[in-house]
Amino acid sequence: MSKHKSFLGLSKNVRSLGWVSLFNDISSEMIYPLLPLFLNTVLGAGVVFIGLIEGIAESVSSFLKLFSGWVSDRFRKRKGLILFGYFVASITRPFIGMATSAYHVLFLRFFDRIGKGVRSSPRDALLSQSCGQEERGRAFGFQRAMDHAGAMTGPLIASLLMAVFTKDLRVIFVLAFVPALACLWILWRGVTDLPPAQKSRHDESKPSSPPQLNWKGWDRRFKYFLLIITLFTLGNSSDAFLLLRAQDLGLNVITIPILWFAFHLSKTAFSVPGGALSDRIGRRKVMILSWIVYGLVYLGFAHASDAYQVWILFIVYGLFYGLSEGTEKAWVADLVEESKRGTAYGAYHFCIGIAALPASLLMGLIWKAIGVQWAFTFGAIMALIAALLTIVLMESDQKEKKA
Repeated sequence: MSKHKSFLGLSKNVRSLGWVSLFNDISSEMIYPLLPLFLNTVLGAGVVFIGLIEGIAESVSSFLKLFSGWVSDRFRKRKGLILFGYFVASITRPFIGMATSAYHVLFLRFFDRIGKGVRSSPRDALLSQSCGQEERGRAFGFQRAMDHAGAMTGPLIASLLMAVFTKDLRVIFVLAFVPALACLWILWRGVTDLPPAQKSRHDESKPSSPPQLNWKGWDRRFKYFLLIITLFTLGNSSDAFLLLRAQDLGLNVITIPILWFAFHLSKTAFSVPGGALSDRIGRRKVMILSWIVYGLVYLGFAHASDAYQVWILFIVYGLFYGLSEGTEKAWVADLVEESKRGTAYGAYHFCIGIAALPASLLMGLIWKAIGVQWAFTFGAIMALIAALLTIVLMESDQKEKKA
C-alpha cells in the first residue's frame, strides 16, 4: 500500500484513480447524452437500433469485467489492463465524430464498452490494495464522487462549446478526446502496481489457491452478498424511468437537464461521507440503510403528485448512491482475500450487469400492464427484501459488534 497520503488521508494511487475517473467521465459524458440525437438526426438510426447498440455494448462490458478481473489476479498485474481499457475507450471517441453510418457507431460503442469491461475490475482491485481496511469506504467513495463530478461536468462543457463555438456534434465528439488524454496521462504517471500484501505467519500455512471462474471456493458470506446484490438489481431499473416519471409529473424538456445535474451533484456530495460512514459503523449497517432509502424513494416516485416532489426525491436518491456505491465495493474487499479480489470484483460487476437488463424489462412491463405506481412499488419491495436478507444472512462485522 502506498504510504504517501495527503488529501482526505488517501494514498497517491487512490487520488490518481479518482482523477482518472473524473477526466474519463468528462470525456464520455460530452458524448453520451448527445449520442441518441446524433444517431437519429444525423445518421438516421431508429429507436430500436439505438436500443440494440446500448444493449450489446453493456452485455459485452459485463462479461469482460468478470474475465479481466480473473486475468489481473492470475498475473498479479493490474495497471497494464487498466491502462489498456482506458486507452481503448478513449481512442474510440474522436472516431465517433467521423462515423458516416449507425453501424460505425455500433462498432465503436462495442469497443468503448470493451475498454470499460477490461479496466473496471482490475481498477477496483488495485484501489482496494491501495488503502487500509479502515479507509476503504472513504477511498471508494472518493472514486465514485470524482466519477459523478465528471458526469456533471462533461455535459456542461459540451453545452458551453455548442453555445459559443460550434453546434456541429462531430466537432464536439472529437474535442472529447482532450480530457481523455488527460485521463491517460494521469494513469500513466500517477498509478503504480503494488506487490501482494505480506501474509502473517498464521496465514502462511494456508497458501492461496489460484482464483477460478466458478461458484466454488468463495466464502459463504461473499456468495450471500452476490445473491443479495443480484436480487436488489432486479428491482433497480434504468434511471431513464425516473426521468419519464418526472415528465409525467410536469417537468419539461428544458428543466430535466437541470434536474439531472442536481442529481449528480447530490451523488457527488454524498459519496465520500457515505463511504466514510461504512468505515466507522460497518458496511452491513450502511447497506441496510441505503436499501431502506432506495425503497422509500421508489415509494415516493410511485405516489408523487407534484413536480416539486420530484426534485426532493432525486436529491434523496443521490443519498442512496452515496451510501451504497463505495460501501458495496469496500465490502467486496472485506469479504475476499487480496489475491482473488480482481475475480471477486468481476463477479460483482457481472451479477449487476446480468440482472440490469431484465430489471428494466420488468419495470417497463409492469408500468404498461398494471400502472406506474405498481412498477415503482416493485422496485421498493425488492430493495426492502435486500435489506431484510442482509439482516438475516450477513453476520455483523467487527465494527458493528464494537458499536
